[in-house]
Amino acid sequence: MAQQATTATANGPIYGGANNGALTGLGTANERRALYLKLFSGEMFKGFQHNTIARDLVTKRTLKGGRSMQFIYTGRTSSEFHVPGQSILGNDAKTPPVAEKTIECDDLLISSAFVYELDETLAHYDLRGEISRKIGYALAENYDRRIFRAITKAARQASPVSMSGFAEPGGSVVKVGAANSTTAADAYDSAKLIDAFYDAAAILDEKGVSGEGRVAVLNPRQYYALIQNVGTNGLINRDVQGTALQSGNGIIEIAGITIYKSMNIPFMSKYGTKYGSASATNPGVTSPGNVGSFVEAAVEDAAADVTGINNEYGEETEFANSCGLIFQKEAAGCVEAIGPSVQVTSGDVSVIYQGDVILGRLAMGADYLNPACAVELVAGAAAGSSGNAAF
Repeated sequence: MAQQATTATANGPIYGGANNGALTGLGTANERRALYLKLFSGEMFKGFQHNTIARDLVTKRTLKGGRSMQFIYTGRTSSEFHVPGQSILGNDAKTPPVAEKTIECDDLLISSAFVYELDETLAHYDLRGEISRKIGYALAENYDRRIFRAITKAARQASPVSMSGFAEPGGSVVKVGAANSTTAADAYDSAKLIDAFYDAAAILDEKGVSGEGRVAVLNPRQYYALIQNVGTNGLINRDVQGTALQSGNGIIEIAGITIYKSMNIPFMSKYGTKYGSASATNPGVTSPGNVGSFVEAAVEDAAADVTGINNEYGEETEFANSCGLIFQKEAAGCVEAIGPSVQVTSGDVSVIYQGDVILGRLAMGADYLNPACAVELVAGAAAGSSGNAAF
């Protein structure tokens, strides 16, 4: 008895229809496929670029011919008066101290979809463009989350540069609200947020961190809480207050710190927001309902023992009180072995499955560099508590 061959089934949405390219004016299968890669590449890159903000806010390097990249730290040095007749052979303290940081590249990150040629023929809308944007969104989300975790990690670290008599500054954790406050709802109090910003700016100044490239990332509700109080907090030119309020982009900066909003920052053990009753680890925001699983269940274990992760990004429980980041570009580093790119099947594979598998991919890794450049905002618990201890 002849053995029946097994077949692999492509995974993807099925929209139904028939191959009526000639009748619908969509061209032949080959003519349509000739444009697939070009159209998909552009849409995927747009989706990625419009949804990632962290990539340009940290130190980024391209990794070639290796699995990791070394970054060199140089501590501060001293000055001294010259003694006439004495040879100049470097300062007596033998500074500056130097340390090395290695950032590994995590495994290949992919997002893919199968597009059935029949569906492409009959669809009355841009099916491929919509799928490509969603693939770009998925890659961007993961990219930002890893970098923001690395910055949070930086804020909890001592400097990697150590030398007897020369202690370099490390990261900082700033409490939003009173030191003895045990409610996470302080994270949404605009006055307390502003105080935390000025405190963070002073800390960065005191640690000698450059004022150039300082940024903050808050969740959307925090960002809008600041905008709603621009009439009294003096954060915006009153001449443009009306337009700024309506556009939702009213806050440009506080204390020289440019502000961004993102749903990808670690926030009270989740990402972007957290719903439920107010407590020490919950700001007390009522769920609007129907928020979807990508928001409601946004927890993620990204510790180094997770398959595919080669850097330590921590577990969700380690961000129980985190509610924002303020940092400078040198706080974290990112290495890219494969930047956001696209691959599409063709030829015999497309004939066998009567469709294309479209793949977006990237390979990157992130970790902290200079902890002194990172400040984590916390609410509901003091620095060093179990929800925001070093890891």
